[in-house]
Amino acid sequence: MIEMDNQDFSYSDDRFADIQILRYRLNGFEQLTLQQKKLVYYLSEATLSGRDITFDQFGRYNLRVRKMLEQLYISYQGDRTSTEWLAIEEYLKRVWFSSGIYHHYGCEKFEPRFTETFLREALGDKASEYEDLFPVIFDATLLPKRVDKTEGKDVIRTSACNFYDGVSEEEVDRYYASLKNANDEEPPSYGLNSTLVKKDGRIYEDVWRVGGKYGKAIERIVYWLEKAAEVAENEHQRRYIELLISYYYSGDLRKFNEYCIEWVSEHEGRIDFVNGFIEVYGDPLGFKGSWEGIVEYKDLEATRRTQTISRNAQWFEDHSPVDPRFKKKEVRGVTANVICAAMLGGDEYPSTAIGINLPNADWIRARHGSKSITIGNITDAYNKAARGNGFREEFVIDSETIEMIDKYGDTCDDLHTDLHECLGHGSGQLLPGTDPDALKTYGNTIEEARADLFGLYYIADEKLVELGLTPNLEAYKSQYYTYMMNGLITQLTRIRPGHQIEEAHMRNRALIARWCYEHGSAMRLVRREGKTFLQIDDYEELRQLVAQLLCEIQRIKSCGDYEAARQLVERYAVKVDEELHSEVLRRYEKLHLAPYKGFLNPRLTPKICGDEITDIEVDYSEHYTEQMLRYSSEYGFLI
Repeated sequence: MIEMDNQDFSYSDDRFADIQILRYRLNGFEQLTLQQKKLVYYLSEATLSGRDITFDQFGRYNLRVRKMLEQLYISYQGDRTSTEWLAIEEYLKRVWFSSGIYHHYGCEKFEPRFTETFLREALGDKASEYEDLFPVIFDATLLPKRVDKTEGKDVIRTSACNFYDGVSEEEVDRYYASLKNANDEEPPSYGLNSTLVKKDGRIYEDVWRVGGKYGKAIERIVYWLEKAAEVAENEHQRRYIELLISYYYSGDLRKFNEYCIEWVSEHEGRIDFVNGFIEVYGDPLGFKGSWEGIVEYKDLEATRRTQTISRNAQWFEDHSPVDPRFKKKEVRGVTANVICAAMLGGDEYPSTAIGINLPNADWIRARHGSKSITIGNITDAYNKAARGNGFREEFVIDSETIEMIDKYGDTCDDLHTDLHECLGHGSGQLLPGTDPDALKTYGNTIEEARADLFGLYYIADEKLVELGLTPNLEAYKSQYYTYMMNGLITQLTRIRPGHQIEEAHMRNRALIARWCYEHGSAMRLVRREGKTFLQIDDYEELRQLVAQLLCEIQRIKSCGDYEAARQLVERYAVKVDEELHSEVLRRYEKLHLAPYKGFLNPRLTPKICGDEITDIEVDYSEHYTEQMLRYSSEYGFLI
């Protein structure tokens, strides 16, 4: 086990392209019981075992591209200091980071900075084995985007994600519409765990399960889940692990519903996890779940904050500004915890969320509640990495505002995440008969906007001061400023010149900030010494604008108003002001910062005496390339 100085612990020595790799610490892990440590270890192995699934889901050629480049990296005998070889190394690191050849956020295909000739020569005799991969890598017009939501296109035909085979957007919509029954009060999440295939004129689902597609990887996930069930903290926890195993064997989505209901109602254990086909951001139509895993344990001290929020969930729902028709009469089963991540996998690795709210099925949320987590050791690593990097000094309008953000920013960032995950996603209800998939390609953006707006509205409420969650009625202004600045200006650092906004969370932030900017006089963009800054003149008016937009977004969600969703997203969330974009990129480049961050996992190793595990050791010394090559070797079950 290696110990590192806290001040520098968040950083690794790995930086490439637009990526900075960080580390996260397993605070308090040594205080867990041996049984809890073994549970974390077994669940971590299950989390790492699904890695290849995500690679394949994100593009049908990803696994073979990774294998080709890894073999070349290990065996190459040429000059490893040459420009083209270093470009290959960078490309491979980007493939590892994004689980494939497409940017993890923007979804555009990577542009290789090495030539096809160099790659062929480096591969030598092996080049013939990978002949079909050369156009995939070098032809910019072939499968150019992993997820393409461009209005007017057949988004299934134009997206390179590997969830569909031979079907069109119209056929996908028609197929899943035919499965839905308006009288089914407990519907499954249709399409969540399958590839939709058209072959010989017949459309069918190739289900992801043991004995089916991805079976070899899922068998290993199940093996470790079975070990985890043996050391579960309580009978309820053991039951939901066994239900998840049963679902992995059958692929039955109604069994997944049973698992979700059991999982969301278990609160006694300190250890918890997510493992499966969960979030649908990677599917342009929002049906298919990308495989992901995270293992966690509660941060008992920090959880007191989120439990205060969850205990008051009904008050927040009752006092929401939205139409009473769209409010839950009874908020059930809302729980929220601050957790320490112990292992990240699949679509949560190396880039991960800072908060999660599950399950996603609206009817389960309404009847059984939801679990929300804020990932404390991840946000702590982000905060440490951001200190003193010059970003605020470059983009925040004045020293007074910087001082306010320095004073309240970290607290309010965490609190907004808590409100977003715990209450925002769990708030509101669909009107009877509303199809939860009615918003189609716009659904993810609208849902994230709804949760963000809920958090923004309430972070400014005096109720939070009363509950001791904010120190005063001024603190929320730090969140309003940084949020609106991000939506209007600084998130443009993540977009390449000439591109539009694609990712759902970025679209959501742009939608909120631009709508509020256009619909009131609370804030404006000003020019100072040739630079653009955000100035907020009236925070109270800005909160009222947030309330107005929240009302409309909730109406759209509750009624399934596709056309209103389309108009909002296309008008406010997609297009980029090229002149402002160019300015922001120039300013950001001078800071020499990476706009994206990701994480190395700690290495967990059982300490064995005889036939018994006596402890689980935590090692933070592994570097990025070392970890990625080890994962491909130890968890490469699909290639």
